[in-house]
Amino acid sequence: MNKIKYILLLSLLIPLSLLASADKDAKECISYTKNGNQVIFNSKDGAKLSLTINSGSVVKIWFDPTGKLTRSNESFAVVNENLEDVGEINVDEQAACYEIYTSKLRIRLNKNPMQLQIFDKWQKLIFSDFKQIGHVSDATSKKAYKILRKDEQFFGLGEKTGPLNRRGREYKMWNSDKPCYSTSEDPLYKSIPFFMSNYRYGIFLDNTYKTEFKFGTESDEYYSFEAPDGEFIYYFIFGKDYKEIQEQYISLTGKPIMPPKWALGFSQCRGLYTKEAQALEIAAEFRKRRIPCDIIYQDIGWTQGLQDFNWRKGNYSNPKAMFEALNKQGFKMILSQDPVVSQATKEQWEEADRLGYFAKDIRTGKSYDMPWPWGGNCGVVDFTLPEVADWWGKLQQKPLDDGARGFWTDMGEPAWSNEEDLDRLNMKHHLGMHAEIHNVYGLTWDKVVKEQFEKRNPNKRVFQMTRAAYAGLQRYTFGWTGDSGNGNDVLEGWGQMANQVAMGISAGLGGIPFWTTDISGYCGDITDYPAMAELYTRWMQFGVFNPLSRAHHEGDNAAEPWMFGEVAEQNSKAAIELKYQLFPYLYTYARKAHDTGLPITRGLFMEYPNDEEATRINDQFLFGEELLVAPVLKKGERVKRVYLPEGEWIDFNDKQTVYLGGQTIAYKAPLNVIPIFVKKGSIIPQMPIMQYIHEKKDFPILVDIFPNYTGESTSFELYEDEGENQDYLKDIFSKTKFTCSTSDNGYSTDMVSTDNGFKQSEKRNIVLKYHLETKPKNILVNNKAAKNVKADDITKNIDSDFKSIQWSWDEAKKECWVKIPDERGTVNISVN
Repeated sequence: MNKIKYILLLSLLIPLSLLASADKDAKECISYTKNGNQVIFNSKDGAKLSLTINSGSVVKIWFDPTGKLTRSNESFAVVNENLEDVGEINVDEQAACYEIYTSKLRIRLNKNPMQLQIFDKWQKLIFSDFKQIGHVSDATSKKAYKILRKDEQFFGLGEKTGPLNRRGREYKMWNSDKPCYSTSEDPLYKSIPFFMSNYRYGIFLDNTYKTEFKFGTESDEYYSFEAPDGEFIYYFIFGKDYKEIQEQYISLTGKPIMPPKWALGFSQCRGLYTKEAQALEIAAEFRKRRIPCDIIYQDIGWTQGLQDFNWRKGNYSNPKAMFEALNKQGFKMILSQDPVVSQATKEQWEEADRLGYFAKDIRTGKSYDMPWPWGGNCGVVDFTLPEVADWWGKLQQKPLDDGARGFWTDMGEPAWSNEEDLDRLNMKHHLGMHAEIHNVYGLTWDKVVKEQFEKRNPNKRVFQMTRAAYAGLQRYTFGWTGDSGNGNDVLEGWGQMANQVAMGISAGLGGIPFWTTDISGYCGDITDYPAMAELYTRWMQFGVFNPLSRAHHEGDNAAEPWMFGEVAEQNSKAAIELKYQLFPYLYTYARKAHDTGLPITRGLFMEYPNDEEATRINDQFLFGEELLVAPVLKKGERVKRVYLPEGEWIDFNDKQTVYLGGQTIAYKAPLNVIPIFVKKGSIIPQMPIMQYIHEKKDFPILVDIFPNYTGESTSFELYEDEGENQDYLKDIFSKTKFTCSTSDNGYSTDMVSTDNGFKQSEKRNIVLKYHLETKPKNILVNNKAAKNVKADDITKNIDSDFKSIQWSWDEAKKECWVKIPDERGTVNISVN
């Protein structure tokens, strides 16, 4: 038999052997019991399958081969199972099956063999066990097999490398420290076992062990997910589209916290940012060069000992004076923290050891001796122990009292704990052995950091950005995508940068709307800055569209914009300035992310799920709903092939050129150009360039209006709040809704303002910038004629004249500006 025939025969036999094995253990459902919204189906072999109806479209599925249906720990991720009142659950028993009806689903459990199937209310099969092997077990492990349709696609699982569509690939959940990871490496830092199918459902496997997902790698007839131990609980989530599915996942796992407004500005870091004089020097250089920046980070070397939260002697002479100087220039400082205490930090280590605050070695009963990348061997702080929280909170408050504004929680895997590090499995935490706690270790740490911050700094928003976490992290922290870049040759980091686009999109699908890549790539020594300039520029042009934007590089490799030459500096500066101009738009979507959990950076498939080409795009994204960004990701590329979905798309760089959607275009993108497009019928609020977020309190709002077709309208509701306190949780905010309607005679815009306990400014202007083909004849504001002035007149007086209503026309730009004092209330603007 030749080799090809042998491989084909083997591929046919494997599924058959799987089914034959399952036949011996095929489960037969013999009865059920009902408890409120939970129905427990009993198998002849003693196994149980529990279905809890959380809403008309969400079902909690729990398979337990032992039949006990008991938990070792409550869910670390799910905080709300009561999504809606489902009323009384009725089970319709028939000869061959049981059926449960909800407002949106028809759930069927076939009796022999036991097989779970879920249909929509039109009887279309959405989700089904694969033949008789829906749920199988072996010792402590459990596995679910589900039918795989020929055209089924999968998206999600959080920060994972590779293409957005997960079909044909397999993944593991095991938080791993993978510096300089490749474009296909798995697992990585975070474990978010939630994915969505184009068959309009999502699955969240709520198991913290090393779970695995195989999307058709074993067969083209089924896919599977499995866990080696623990409770086998997963949630089926049905929705009309990806957005509705994700919103329900967020309802289960909690809303994302909103960052302080300044967190959405630009930030600068370096592995050896660990000195007071250096921080002041870098800050001064940003202001001198007029490059906007809000945050200066300090990496772990800022501490005297790991992790005592004391300033390193010799590196910091007067931290409070440093913060005072930085604050005057509009800078905030974020500090790194690690979740361990070095044995060399004798006093603190002995205290924690005596109090039992470290994870234990199950073999000795003593504190586990953890090798650490720096600072010597350490004790691993056990954040699952309730008493640890106040102890840690008191320590971390010391630099906050000096003036620090937050933390980035690094190395929370905990570091170097990868799959091959089996000795770590001997760690015992308060809530369980490390095999169970490993993936939630970072999450339990971030929970302590956030809750202790809020306890000791009432009504202040926490800034916390993390590397390692589990599903539900959005309740406590933001994220970054870890140590990207090419460590062997930093100049060959183009593939790693391109991969960050898909990783960032996927992070948003995992409930992380606020994230950043390390702009420049973390890994690799930069020895030739001119040679690195192109890669740095393109990474920056992509990075400013990360909701959080941080330039960072390992060691003492400087990654400030001016290091890469004058051209790279100017192009980077222009990109950063654009980020600041778009702040009102971005902050509005930040609030939407809090309310709904929907990502800010979105894959094209999310907004255009029926567009087959959009589902294949990994190197473009939507920034909100209105803007499409296609960063240049290849060395030497000056013409970018861009796919535009249906509709008409306007070049956001010139505001005039219009492209028909549903096609791929060739777009000229020299080094000073980021391909950005705005969908026709969009409104984009912006603000003037500032050196830091809200440098000026009374800044004008500049509203770009790209009118819709005749007989149609477009709208955008601008969101504003204080930006640093937690009043947003009480719905204390300001909103301004702009609605522009197009008729045969022109354009009518209604501007409706609502202040709910907050007003951004007592005196500011709003400038509506209509992008039109011809100059209007007249402008009416509340039926009164506005004064026509030169274009420069509005610009000159925009920060001083808060009384007059004016309009202008710029023939070259084809822009009509209408300046209106922001007196709140309701205003109608007629452009004819």
